[in-house]
Amino acid sequence: MKSIVIREPFAVEVADGPTPVLKPGYALLRLTYGGICGSDLAAYRGTSAYVSYPRVIGHELAAEVMEVEDSHGLTSGTPVTMLPYFACGRCVACLRRHPNACRRNETMGVQREGGFSELIAMPAARVYDGGGIDPRALALIEPFSISYHGVAKARVTEDDRVLVIGAGAIGILAAVAARSWGARAWIADVSAVKVERAVSRFGLDGGLVVADPADLRGEVADITDGEGFDVTVEAAGSPAAFLTCVQAAASLGRVVVIGVSTQTAEFNATDLQRKELSVMGSRGATAADFGETLRLVREGFVDLTALISREHSAEMAPAALAELDQDAGTVTKTLLRF
Repeated sequence: MKSIVIREPFAVEVADGPTPVLKPGYALLRLTYGGICGSDLAAYRGTSAYVSYPRVIGHELAAEVMEVEDSHGLTSGTPVTMLPYFACGRCVACLRRHPNACRRNETMGVQREGGFSELIAMPAARVYDGGGIDPRALALIEPFSISYHGVAKARVTEDDRVLVIGAGAIGILAAVAARSWGARAWIADVSAVKVERAVSRFGLDGGLVVADPADLRGEVADITDGEGFDVTVEAAGSPAAFLTCVQAAASLGRVVVIGVSTQTAEFNATDLQRKELSVMGSRGATAADFGETLRLVREGFVDLTALISREHSAEMAPAALAELDQDAGTVTKTLLRF
């Protein structure tokens, strides 16, 4: 059985691995598509805050059920996606029913082996029926759920103006999630290509191209009549993006941090006090988030395949990661076909 393994930074191979054994309560799945996400790229570059090596990567997954024990409503041939986060069930977050914030969380492809293998075994309770959804879109339910979870924490309403910093897949989908609650959504990035693509393909209210966060102030003032945005979302994983979110937020605004970075930010905490901002982190997604994003896609609210910039066969994974490393400024989503 073939798996995509990062042995160490910049060293990727398609390697033989053991065939998974079906256990009670598990489903045996044949992978159909996998999306390369920011954490996979960080693992490739050696910049991940969490990953260890060697590691089978991948947690943006679409598959087909081969066999299943204790069916959970699944049958052979069912197209599925899956919740790739494994919580301990014992920590404070787990006991308070927020397993996505588990202090011992293990995400597939990061702290534990990922899903970029021809066959994978998953607890059937973590597997979701994707019937009626394009399998390429099904592979992108996980990043949509991460974005949806973050925006849900801000309790966005139809009266809100939302600014997302970062026009990668997570940022675009955060803006889409904001629109699902009726809010108006803008997106900002240093890449004009990504901003134009996000606005044109996903019906956003506007896009801002910024080389320097300081340049954003005038445009924010123009859009919001000098008030700032009700909600700002950091989806770039950089200290500069976080600082921009704080600066661009209105008084009583909500700032959501979805991006992950190993760098630190230095700022004047009085900015939080003066505007009485609510700043919240957002990690992963929950089963409820997966349910909502599956619903939105089935109802036709968003076509997730519009995110896809490039598609490769799984055998081309080493080249696809090297290519993405060079072209990350223009590529929104690379998909692998298994």
